[in-house]
Amino acid sequence: MASTGILPDKEIAALFEAGALAAPRPLDADQIQPASLDLRLGDVAYRVRASFLPGPGAKVVQKLERLKLHEISLDGGAVLETGCVYIVPLMESLALPADVSASANPKSSTGRLDIFTRVMTDHGQEFDKISAGYSGPLYLEVSPRTFPIVVRPGSRLSQIRFRRGNALLTESDLGDLHEREVLVAAERPNISGGGIALSIDLKGSPDGLVGYRAKHHTGVIDVDRKGAYEVPEFWEPLYNRGSGDLILDPDEFYILVSREAVHVPPGYAAEMTPFDPLVGEFRVHYAGFFDPGFGHSASGGTGSRAVLEVRSHEVPFILEHGQIVGRLVYERMGDLPRALYGADLKSNYQGQALKLSKHFR
Repeated sequence: MASTGILPDKEIAALFEAGALAAPRPLDADQIQPASLDLRLGDVAYRVRASFLPGPGAKVVQKLERLKLHEISLDGGAVLETGCVYIVPLMESLALPADVSASANPKSSTGRLDIFTRVMTDHGQEFDKISAGYSGPLYLEVSPRTFPIVVRPGSRLSQIRFRRGNALLTESDLGDLHEREVLVAAERPNISGGGIALSIDLKGSPDGLVGYRAKHHTGVIDVDRKGAYEVPEFWEPLYNRGSGDLILDPDEFYILVSREAVHVPPGYAAEMTPFDPLVGEFRVHYAGFFDPGFGHSASGGTGSRAVLEVRSHEVPFILEHGQIVGRLVYERMGDLPRALYGADLKSNYQGQALKLSKHFR
């Protein structure tokens, strides 16, 4: 076991046993992932006037008293509407050791539904960042952007990753690892800024399908139902018409896919940077965690590509086939996980190409 690195599944379980993680009910059987923990919604949601951070001098509940508009019970299921901001206390609370910090991200399925989520802590000055030694509750800001959603206590929209120290790979480390393991299937990988570039595939599948654009004014989506919804009711397919480009309309939501297959070896974890102003005025990939074993051949992941949740801002923007749209950064694991993403866990998105969230059939 290394003194620094991302905590694997067995150490996340140990945090619960030691009281560093607590919850009012037992963990779900599949809640601990190879390098992360799914976070569960609590019993109520608070509709608030605007997003906020508590800041160093305040707790979240103190800000909620001033900013909340309505309290909603989630028992039995409740609808969260698009364009609204909600704060939901999470079931899980923390009492982290002094040498363990954490970061959070939306789950893959959350990002593919265009649900914007961010974790907050008491006295927090940043979203999705939990300082080493933090002790206190966790809250989730939830804002459905495209589809209204149904949630209930125990619904899992976000995930948390724990780490000791700084295990981020340098550009030199990334280059060496790529030589040994082939992190992205590219002849000449673009490695800079501490990450390895991914580009967009706009040639598409054999039938020319390159992605999907979300429809407006749809029905609600229950986040806990798998394979329950018909694709045409929520998505418009996009096809390659021979131009090799795609114009992103402002504030429309798209599901696209990377040109390169992605590989995360068992001893590493990866994260996609959500937005790079150097490549265009758009945001890529809300859900940034890639667990150990993603795209790993031994776990059934040969050819796994990164599905990209894309939203343009302010102005129309033209994407062209092969254009760089984001970067993967890699971190070392503190130890190998017991289970790898993929075959060990029957993971939803192992071996994927272009794929919508698990809610669609």
